[in-house]
Amino acid sequence: MDIVCNNISFQLPHKLSITRTRFTYCSLQKYSTSSLIMRKPLIKSLLPKTDHDHREYRKLNPGKFGRFGGKFVPETLITCLSLLEAEFNFVLQDTKFQEELSTALRDYVGRETPLYFAERLTDHYRNEKGEGPEIYLKREDLNHVGAHKINNAIAQAMIAKRMGRKSVVAATGAGQHGVATAAACAKLSLDCTVFMGTADMEKQSSKVLLMKLLGAQVKAVDGSFKEASSEAIRNWVGNLEKSYYLTGTVVGPHPCPIMVREFQSIIGKETRKQAMEKWGGKPDVLLACVGSGSNALGLFHEFINDKDVRLIGVEAAGFGLDSGKHAATLAKGEVGVYHGAMSYLLQDEEGHILGTHSVGVGLEYPGVGPEISFLKDTGRAEFYTATDQEAVQAYQRLCRLEGIFPALEASHALAFLEKLCPTLPNGAKVVVNCSGGGDKDVDTVVNYRYNQ
Repeated sequence: MDIVCNNISFQLPHKLSITRTRFTYCSLQKYSTSSLIMRKPLIKSLLPKTDHDHREYRKLNPGKFGRFGGKFVPETLITCLSLLEAEFNFVLQDTKFQEELSTALRDYVGRETPLYFAERLTDHYRNEKGEGPEIYLKREDLNHVGAHKINNAIAQAMIAKRMGRKSVVAATGAGQHGVATAAACAKLSLDCTVFMGTADMEKQSSKVLLMKLLGAQVKAVDGSFKEASSEAIRNWVGNLEKSYYLTGTVVGPHPCPIMVREFQSIIGKETRKQAMEKWGGKPDVLLACVGSGSNALGLFHEFINDKDVRLIGVEAAGFGLDSGKHAATLAKGEVGVYHGAMSYLLQDEEGHILGTHSVGVGLEYPGVGPEISFLKDTGRAEFYTATDQEAVQAYQRLCRLEGIFPALEASHALAFLEKLCPTLPNGAKVVVNCSGGGDKDVDTVVNYRYNQ
């Protein structure tokens, strides 16, 4: 018998007498069957107060960031998630695992990635007095398979193998996580199935071919990344004992967001070390695009307690915030529950999830991770937006000034330099996370320019 939570269908034991319905904010442990349909006003009344003490709250409530996070899932998933959490906590302290991971990141992924001084881009933003900030790029695009996604994919694939899982399930939007997961599974001799929206498959056909060449089975899902994610979770729920759901984003029920953030935090750790080597201090500003938040948290997390370092995330404004065609969850969303955790979401008055749009398909997700949501509420990080047009212009600018193809997702962060740089003091050190390579986006950029 099925239950549907925000359009995800879960199989329940036959002994539970329950009808097929939809619920927006509930846990099977907490609510009776008569109260599964919950509207937004009731959701708001149930929201806990925000706790701004990040570290103390986390000690008392693992998987929670203030009011965000948690496990809003059917009972059938609780045991599976608890086993995953225990395994994750173990490998964090396991010397052998950490040594194997370090070796894979160095010899297979190609870390550490450079902290590159973008000299011509820096000159572009100097004022008439020749003053301006210094711009550095954290070159995650130089990783094996071309993006930051491989940092997490190889680590989680190693966990899946340790747990005795034979197959891995994943969902992808821009294709970067799909290729990274397929590569990691090929390396570790794991079966791999990647779900991808039909709209995204058309835009990222080269990534689909790469996944297939790496031995993955690519399954088309009507829609985009959010539909692909739902289908991947549904597939995993049907085979919990043998398969492993390898999430590439900092969303979902605990411990998924923390796992992804932990494995991506190497970006910020390297950045701190490299900044000390290059100029003997910390960056003044860290800048990253925000879809669900994995590349942003990967860069930010190391510096969260450094209050003198500004953390800036840039969302996709698409055709504009008032157009209805954007993916700016933090700018326009409200708090709710989706894919198993509480966070900011794009939703209507009834709590139904809205469609999204961005020229960077990897940003087309209607929510953000719980920790990103917490950083917004506490004011520790700043969040802004960039339109499709601004992102495409930034893509072309970096190509021409630095000879680097940035992913259209990362181009949203680069686009914000136009507004940020004039406000910064001379010599300020700005690090932009170039989270992926943009060879995948060439056709999109050319078509965008042609249609303007």
